[in-house]
Amino acid sequence: MGQKNTVYGFGDATYQAIGEYNGLVKLVNDFYDAMETLPEAENIRNMHHKDLTESRDKLVHFLSGWMRGPNIYQAKYGSINIPKAHSHLNVGEQERDAWLLCMEVALEKQSYSEELKQYLLDQLAKPAEMIRRATQGG
Repeated sequence: MGQKNTVYGFGDATYQAIGEYNGLVKLVNDFYDAMETLPEAENIRNMHHKDLTESRDKLVHFLSGWMRGPNIYQAKYGSINIPKAHSHLNVGEQERDAWLLCMEVALEKQSYSEELKQYLLDQLAKPAEMIRRATQGG
């Protein structure tokens, strides 16, 4: 009868629902593939290194802990303050929206429930807006 009704955000429910580590890798790869191909994302793509290998790895590691799975980011990369880590960039509304569009395109490629896709977009909009505010001064 499909996916059971899960309350995302509690314990590691979200991490489990996305397919744990391997699911994260697929989501992140689809996200960066969208960033490399969507014309709306050209500006944010240019904010990254030409080789996205480390960016992909960092996002997988970050999202693992963010989704309350294993906290593997700190072990590999140290602690992170998301707004501070992006403070050298000029992230306005257009860049924030392009990032979220890439995530929306990536989510559509996953076999997640519509409820999970919407939950993730809603939750990811919060740090995206936090980054915009931090780099735009409010």
